[in-house]
Amino acid sequence: MPVRTSTRTDTGTLAIIGVICAIAGFFVLGIVLGPVAVICGWLAMGRTWGGSKPIPAVIALILGAIDTIVALLWLTGAGWGGGL
Repeated sequence: MPVRTSTRTDTGTLAIIGVICAIAGFFVLGIVLGPVAVICGWLAMGRTWGGSKPIPAVIALILGAIDTIVALLWLTGAGWGGGL
């Protein structure tokens, strides 16, 4: 049985999923969707920092990190609005 390797389409799909999760995370479940976006972006980047990167993967990684930080601030009560 041949082993299927990652293709460009797989990384593109992961990047798009990461961007969608990051944007949705700003509105609902940021503490869950933020890390999912970071993971999808990191996997779409090929798990390395070197070389050229697809733009959606970098966007997913950055927005997911921002989303996670904002959600953590909100949960601790240090954010805008007083937390829980």
